[in-house]
Amino acid sequence: MSSSGQHTRFAPDRGLTGRMVATMFVIGLLYVGFTGLLIALLRGAWPLIVLISGGLFVAQFWFSDKITERAMGAHQVTPEQYPQLHGTIDRLCALADMPKPRVAVADNDMPNAFATGRNPQNAVVCVTTGLLRRLEPEELEGVLAHELSHVAHRDVAVMTVAGFLGVLAGAMTRIAMYGGFLGGRNNNDQNAAIAALIIPLVSMVVYAISFLLTRLLSRYRELAADRAAAQLTGRPSALASALTKVTGQIAAIPSKDLRQAQPYNAFYFAPALSARDAATQLFSTHPTLEKRLAQLAKISEQLGR
Repeated sequence: MSSSGQHTRFAPDRGLTGRMVATMFVIGLLYVGFTGLLIALLRGAWPLIVLISGGLFVAQFWFSDKITERAMGAHQVTPEQYPQLHGTIDRLCALADMPKPRVAVADNDMPNAFATGRNPQNAVVCVTTGLLRRLEPEELEGVLAHELSHVAHRDVAVMTVAGFLGVLAGAMTRIAMYGGFLGGRNNNDQNAAIAALIIPLVSMVVYAISFLLTRLLSRYRELAADRAAAQLTGRPSALASALTKVTGQIAAIPSKDLRQAQPYNAFYFAPALSARDAATQLFSTHPTLEKRLAQLAKISEQLGR
């Protein structure tokens, strides 16, 4: 079995790789530029700015799996507790020739799954109890293959970093605005006023661009994961069945539970949205159900030849 996790039997996706590189380059450039602007405008506070920006970024990247697990109420489970779940992941990892991630379960009635972690060796795949109750074994296999492909393609780490940089820009702006860095005695009143105007505007631009780029990448990566999972298992119809069932069941979940889950939509197998919201959301983290099913139908036709 592959120890590095760099080469698996999941079909490589050059389109996904190119989009990940481009997204990280643009967002990284924005973030470096924003940090440079803060240092230029708040010269006396530059050591603290560098420390905060670097420290928060490293912490988010290094502990992304644990942060996401805790936020979603997931806990690691053993093969004795969930033998079918572990058995399915064992088979898929052997088939894909990749390291087995940690396996977690979230006690939540919303049928869903997610994967997170900075690399295949530190990844976790989590399913909700609602998903386990509703899916047949072959449907569960399709969903788990989808999540494992995210780990193999390393797009989980890219989404974690890309999504966090926009949020971090906003956090640094609040620190600068309310931490007294714009109103110190050493600052000229006019310069402080200009900084107070420019910093929030640039922060909003950084966040907006990060938001749009991560949404575009997220939609593509979901289609890429569907393709890779269908090709690995050879059963695109099972994944299509799981998609249809999960999307329909999520629409019946109380709106309060959906609102609590929505901040993590980019990580989920299916977005935690009501049917009405999913149809009207302009900047969705996922492609439409119709588009995903059409792709799986095409793959099924190709495999049938």
